[in-house]
Amino acid sequence: MNLVVNQHIVIHQLRVDAVTNSSVLQIGSAGLIKPLSNIYNTGGFTGPAEQLATAGNEISLVPLPSPT
Repeated sequence: MNLVVNQHIVIHQLRVDAVTNSSVLQIGSAGLIKPLSNIYNTGGFTGPAEQLATAGNEISLVPLPSPT
């Protein structure tokens, strides 16, 4: 069976609340989505990273805008 899908998609705003390692975001139709997961040790690390020493202060590594 052949299925022909014609689509016109206009996205004015797209909000994604969470992304995890196994997330799939699909817009439109797909005949087949194959799962793929790759883990790379590009730094050649042999053990876990050292713990970040903080004095009860939260550190944000990504600058975030102030909530309005």
